[in-house]
Order: sequence, then C-alpha cells, then structure tokens
Amino acid sequence: MPILNRVAEMQDDVAAWRRHLHETPELLYDVFQTSKFVAEKLRSFGCDIVETGIGKTGVVGVIRGRHGDGPTIGFRADMDALPIMETSGKPWASKVPGKAHSCGHDGHTAMLLGAAQYLSETRNFKGSVAVIFQPAEEGGAGALAMLNDGMMDKFGIAEVYGMHNEPGIPVGNFAIRKGSVMAAADSFEIKITGRGSHAAAPHLSIDPVLTSAHVIIALQSIVSRQMDPLKSLVVTVATTHGGTAVNVIPGDVTLTGTVRTLLPETRDFAQKRLTEVAQATAQVHGATAEVTYRRGYPVTFNHENETDFAVGVASAVAGSNAVNSNAAPHMGAEDFSYMLEARPGAFIFLGNGDTAGLHNAAYDFNDEALPYGISYWVGLAEKALAA
Repeated sequence: MPILNRVAEMQDDVAAWRRHLHETPELLYDVFQTSKFVAEKLRSFGCDIVETGIGKTGVVGVIRGRHGDGPTIGFRADMDALPIMETSGKPWASKVPGKAHSCGHDGHTAMLLGAAQYLSETRNFKGSVAVIFQPAEEGGAGALAMLNDGMMDKFGIAEVYGMHNEPGIPVGNFAIRKGSVMAAADSFEIKITGRGSHAAAPHLSIDPVLTSAHVIIALQSIVSRQMDPLKSLVVTVATTHGGTAVNVIPGDVTLTGTVRTLLPETRDFAQKRLTEVAQATAQVHGATAEVTYRRGYPVTFNHENETDFAVGVASAVAGSNAVNSNAAPHMGAEDFSYMLEARPGAFIFLGNGDTAGLHNAAYDFNDEALPYGISYWVGLAEKALAA
C-alpha cells in the first residue's frame, strides 16, 4: 500500500489546513481556536461522534467502519505550539507574536484530519477508529488530562498509536524501535544555604556560590562514574540563581535542571543519588542542600507486537528500505507515554527532511511529508481492523 491516490489528491487541501494552523498557534490548554477548527472539520467529514472538552480542550472523533462491529483503535495528534518567536520567513509564518508551531504539531493535526476525512469517505474496515486531538503536549501533560477524563474507556479504545515528525530523516522515511523510544523527563531544584558576608571577607561566610560550583561538578559524577555506561542517563544543571551585588556573598543559591532516563530503575537510581550527592557535597562545605525532585513525563515505551505491526504498515507505505525499525532512542520526552502506559501501541517518527530542528525558531513542517503520514494512518486502520 504505497501513497494512496486519494491521499495525493488531498495534499493541497491538507497543506492549506496545516498552514492555517501554523499562522494561528496556541499554547498548552488554550487551544480554543484550534480545537474549534478540528471539531468543525470532523463534523464536516461525517464522523459518527465528535466530542470536545476532553482533557479541557481535547477533541475525539469516532469513525465507524462499514463492515460491522469490532474493536476501536486510537490515533493521536498533538495541537499545541511553543512560546517562541518564529524566524522561518515563510508566507504562512506565525501571526501571533511569541508563539510558533516550532515542533510540527500543526502538521500532526493536519495529517490526522486528512486521515479522518479519508476514513470517513471509505470506511473500509470493521470496528471503529478514534482520532484523538490532544492539547498541552509541550509541558502540560495533556495526554494525562485526557486519560483522567476517561477517554480510553469512554470510547472503548483497545490500542493507541502516535506519530511525530523528525528533521534529519528524509521525507518518505520512518523510524521506530521496540521498548524505550523516548526518555522520562524529570526536573529538580536544589537550594543551597550557607552564610552571607561581604565579598572582601569571604572567611566570614559559608559561600553558597562556591558550594554550588562543587555540587554541579559532583552531579556529573553520577553519570560518568556511578551509572553503567550502557544505561542512558542525562543530568543537566540548566539555571543558577543567587546574589544581587558584585561585593556581597549571598546567603543561598538555587540550582535547577533536568534528568533524562530510559529505564525505570535508572530513574529511581538517579533521583536517589542526585539527592544524596547534592546534600553530602553541601555538607562538606558547611552548607545545606534542600532538594526538590519532580517526576515528569514517563518513558515512552513501544509495545512489541504493536511495533512490529507499525513497521509492517510503514514499510507498505514507504518501502522496507525506508523504515528504520531499530532507531536510536531519543533523550527528549513525550507525553504520549501516558497513553502507552494505559494501552498497548507504538510511537513512530516520520521524516521531515533537511529542515531546522525541533524547537528551533526557524523550523517549519515539511508539507511533502503529509501524504506519507496520512497513508500510514489509513494503513493502520485498514489493516488492524481488516474486514
């Protein structure tokens, strides 16, 4: 099943939807216009059910096949943009200052709308397809909000699939792997408290600035000397806050950062050791360290059978040579992980070509990728729910 003729015919319309969404980006749960646009399209296609307000501003459409009852499978697209000032220079660049679709969620939404239109026209399957349009992937855990609203049980979703574009992979290519495909993303805050003094009399202080420097270096030993090098772990101190004057040693300094892991046991180890190392290092210098560790998105874990199935569908669309079924995992995070904890499924990457990277102000989704993504969704539906 290569690119479908009908899908190729739809490309200009889908590209127009994508560019409209690109011009009007919205953040997190405030995707009111995007959700309205999606719901109106789904109703115009003739979806059997269109429900809004799931997970605050999420939308679910259900399309029933014409070959009788059967299971329901879910396809998810994210809708939210990023707080970035776009520099792509495209005619359809963001018209909203400080907001931009710099991760391609406009493309994800447009492709799933295209698939919904095709499947509503043909209905060549048994059972139902639930098309899931999710808010707040970029840090708001919109997937979890939709789950907490009972989405899976309400629509009887048995399996769930997701897709994300990937710059650097050629257009028309796919990448996927079994197991951990994207990392868990946690954050931490370390408040180091010492004793302030005049900068000309450092011996009267317990210097939290100096202590923080030692803590930052010591945290890297968790990765380089305490973790199996074959088990991926990233510990990054991203901000340092302390002091207000050049001649005053402050009383405290706060460090913040992120931890990325691919295995649950690595995640547990990193949380434990980060706390221990920060506190012990501070104590050596006469200071104290208060550590706040927050768990964010879990590991995105692709289920074995569903991954094999996704590889087969992608290979039918693009050719087996265009599908990397053992791609390297990403240390970035993705809240589709929550859906994969709730139901079996798989998350695949779609080539966006030689474009600026994700979360780059110059990024733009490549419209040439649209037919491949739509055909993949259609292939999943018609093969998973074959009459």
